[in-house]
Amino acid sequence: MQELSLNILDIAQNSVSAGATLVEIEIRIDIDSDRMDILVRDNGCGMTESQKKQVTDPFYTTRTTRKVGLGVPFFGMAAQLAGGDMKIESQPGIGTEIKAWFVLSHIDRMPLGDMGATMASLIQLNPEIDFVYRYRNDGEGFTADTREFRQALDGVSLSEPEVAQFIRQYVNENTAEADGLSSGNMEG
Repeated sequence: MQELSLNILDIAQNSVSAGATLVEIEIRIDIDSDRMDILVRDNGCGMTESQKKQVTDPFYTTRTTRKVGLGVPFFGMAAQLAGGDMKIESQPGIGTEIKAWFVLSHIDRMPLGDMGATMASLIQLNPEIDFVYRYRNDGEGFTADTREFRQALDGVSLSEPEVAQFIRQYVNENTAEADGLSSGNMEG
């Protein structure tokens, strides 16, 4: 995976497979401390201590569609290669939290990637699940919450292609604004 957004997509999809009804994704960038934190938290079935140890093994997966589980191990490896690390907290019946941190200026840090496309895909493919995406860059940021989108859409499904396109644009434009970039420079 060449972008962290693809790792995040894979990990969030694991949350969906774990029966989560709420998945929270947070990106926090702190220029002064040269750090980027990424957090994926869910209220799914959670993991036992032995499952938690196995989840970082690329040759372990609970999926039946492929024989290896690469999302979490690659995410941890990406963090370590960029001078950071990853931590997993989980409790059966409560949920799971995966947090990785990266040295922002590290030459081996993968780019964050297209979080707008990642969030739009997750939401469009799982319209019954609540997703909350928070992005902060040196205190500037925004939150995208499917509960608020549903309320504003008044019955229109989150699975509609036009809604997915809106979510992608919303995330990308607000990210550019938080990053101090003009939205006119963003690709759509």
